[in-house]
Amino acid sequence: MPKANVGSGTAVTGDHDGEAKLEVDISAGQKMLSAVSGSLLTSLLVTPLDVVRVRLQSQPKTSSLLRRTSSSLPSFSSLPPSVGVTTCCREVFWVNNTSPVCLAPGPTLTTSVDSVASSATECAVDETRRNTYNSTLDGLRKIARNEGFSSLWRGLSPTLVMAIPANVIYFTGYDILRYNKRSPVNRAIPDAYAPLLAGSVARVAAASVISPIEMFRTRMQAAPSGTSGVGVFKDTLKGLIKLVHAQGYTSLWRGLTLTMWRDVPFSGIYWWGYEAGRNRLTDLRYPSNGHDRSPSPSRKDENHTATFVDSFLAGATSGAVASIVTTPFDVGKTRQQVLEHDDHKKTPTRTDKAALRPEERSMPRFLYHIWHTEGTAGLFRGWAARCLKVAPACAIMISSYEIGKKMARNMNERRADEG
Repeated sequence: MPKANVGSGTAVTGDHDGEAKLEVDISAGQKMLSAVSGSLLTSLLVTPLDVVRVRLQSQPKTSSLLRRTSSSLPSFSSLPPSVGVTTCCREVFWVNNTSPVCLAPGPTLTTSVDSVASSATECAVDETRRNTYNSTLDGLRKIARNEGFSSLWRGLSPTLVMAIPANVIYFTGYDILRYNKRSPVNRAIPDAYAPLLAGSVARVAAASVISPIEMFRTRMQAAPSGTSGVGVFKDTLKGLIKLVHAQGYTSLWRGLTLTMWRDVPFSGIYWWGYEAGRNRLTDLRYPSNGHDRSPSPSRKDENHTATFVDSFLAGATSGAVASIVTTPFDVGKTRQQVLEHDDHKKTPTRTDKAALRPEERSMPRFLYHIWHTEGTAGLFRGWAARCLKVAPACAIMISSYEIGKKMARNMNERRADEG
């Protein structure tokens, strides 16, 4: 039975029994609202894992860090004789703005310089080990213990500012590219490959818009301990202002190329895996009976429980696989964005490229440098934290988004029935 228009976004079709059935679509605004609700929930739950991921990826190798700390301690010969250094202190101060050492009253007024220097070395090394994270759980434990439980949500404000517009553009854009009849992806690309292209294009648009906010968040999360949340916010903002004065506004998009290398393949892999996973779970939910296989219902006809479970499982699995594959690009992006620049340094010319720091090189050369100096482990540093963050984030976001759309569709159908 052909469709007959009954209103905007509403059509009447005939089922196999000849009964009329309303098909009501949802508006772009309702899709955006679903994306916003998912963004809020996801950001609150996974930000601690993102903080640990940034710390793991931005910290130098432990061995070189300890050597540098031990060899760069300042001279203590000019310190007052009443000041000593202990290894059990808890606060870090800066002496001559060169290296972190722990200062505390000495036991006597005749503390020798040698004993002070020896204690200083032990204290600095101990402080370095305290701020070195060996795993995701170790990072969560040390940050909560040394900086306070609330530090695990450092960068939540820019995360929310970034996640809401990014997910609105990303998910709404994907739906339009994937399912709108006027979309070139829907018309020209085979259904098996449409999720790859639609997800990639939607991610390019979203990443371009929120790249400066992501840099601000990454720098906040990479900030060391010993500073309050307000202090970290101000210091990060001042650092970005200096960066803009030195290198222009385009410097706020530093790491965008690496972000594209990470997010575009991630989105393609994720949406392709998600669509395939959802279809597979639907087939398993409605198995065939002998040679007569009953048709699987449309996703629009599933109940809320089936929609939540299937989208959650498919999103978590596909997100985990995509996150592991693209971890090297995430490592490169993080290190490039947390790089501190000289205030007076200008954009390097062609003759200066030999003196560039590794983080200032092109993406392939920088990743090759990481592999050459740190091995494969360096490229995949923080993969566990990234996977533990991305998998539940994808699962929560997509299931919230799908449930939100389903609730909106049901509401629209009731309104259409009443009208």
